[in-house]
Amino acid sequence: MNAAEIRAVLPQRHPLLLVDQVTSMQPGDVIETVKAITATEPCYAHLGDDATAEDYAYPASLLIESFGQSAALLWLAGTGPDRLTDDALLLFVGAREYTVEGRAYPGDVVRHVVRLERVVADTAFATGESWVGQRRIATVGSLMAARRPRSAVAEPAAGPTGAGVDRTIPANTSAQGGRHVR
Repeated sequence: MNAAEIRAVLPQRHPLLLVDQVTSMQPGDVIETVKAITATEPCYAHLGDDATAEDYAYPASLLIESFGQSAALLWLAGTGPDRLTDDALLLFVGAREYTVEGRAYPGDVVRHVVRLERVVADTAFATGESWVGQRRIATVGSLMAARRPRSAVAEPAAGPTGAGVDRTIPANTSAQGGRHVR
């Protein structure tokens, strides 16, 4: 699967489309994808001329997002021709036992190996690893994703009403996420 085919399946767009190519896939079972990291990634835009090599470590939050997009490609490949309609949203529910064992830097190609463990209704569970060459840089014990109707997700939550009530959902502010092992 090339970049155009990936873009046709996933709803993410620049700068958050984080899968460049599917190198192999057995629908409903396992997928291998790659993400090439470059020094021009938006996550490096804030770095100054005094940035060190370590400052260029690819954020763990983007690494798990790329892994999640790979899992979504695997899941959607097994759901038939309609895969994802305009009325459906893909939701990253969470990850358990996510361990970062190493780092990726500009010039590296990250390879995700994702196994689909099970699908219950419109919720998928996956596990796997991320690699740079022969070096494993992350493991995912369990990643959970859901597909829900847009109308169900966009409905206002019950609670306070009236002028001045902020009903937005706060964004996840975790910059790195996961557990780092050195």
